[in-house]
Formats: sequence, structure tokens, C-alpha cells
Amino acid sequence: MPLATGFPYDIRENKDNNINYFTEMARKVQAIRRAGSAALDLAYVAAGRFDGFWELKLMPWDTAAGCLLVQEAGGLMTDLFGLPFHLQSPHVIASNGRLHQDMMAVFKQTATA
Repeated sequence: MPLATGFPYDIRENKDNNINYFTEMARKVQAIRRAGSAALDLAYVAAGRFDGFWELKLMPWDTAAGCLLVQEAGGLMTDLFGLPFHLQSPHVIASNGRLHQDMMAVFKQTATA
């Protein structure tokens, strides 16, 4: 299952930088890609090129169009822990729907470790 992610602009200054989630997820999936654009990654989830995507510290302009694409394609988009996505959600998971629970389980396990 290929996934995609990105890293926040303050990766060096802030501990909430996605490295912990990336490390744990890399042990469980086939591949993780980083295109550098959340909007592009979400479009690729909608198109079926990626099975899932997650990222921290996103803004509404990063996710608005991609959220619509994912939902219209039959995918699922939530915040990092499964709460309903809204444009002010800074942390996001998008998936084809089939592996969403598995992705969230990794994030919950990592957050409590």
C-alpha cells in the first residue's frame, strides 16, 4: 500500500513534526512518497495512485479542493484520530476508505508511546 505524507515548515524547531508517525508508518507499509504538495497528494488518493495520505499542520487552502476530490471518489477524510474533517482541521488523514482504520491505529499507538 503506497502512502504519501509531508512535513511541516518548522520541522527543525517543533517536536510536532511528523517524524514519529513517518518512522512508525514506514515499518508497516510498502512505500511512502513525498511530493511536497498536500493538494497533489489528496488528488492522487482520489485518483487511486496512493492508498492514503496524512500530514500535520495543514491550512484550509492545502486541503479544501483535495477533500472534495477524495470524498467524491468514495474515499474517507478525517483528522488524525478519526474525528470528522473540517477545513480548520490541521492534521488530516485521507484514504481509499479500506485502510483508514489501520492508519489511525498506527497514529493512536504512536501518540501514546
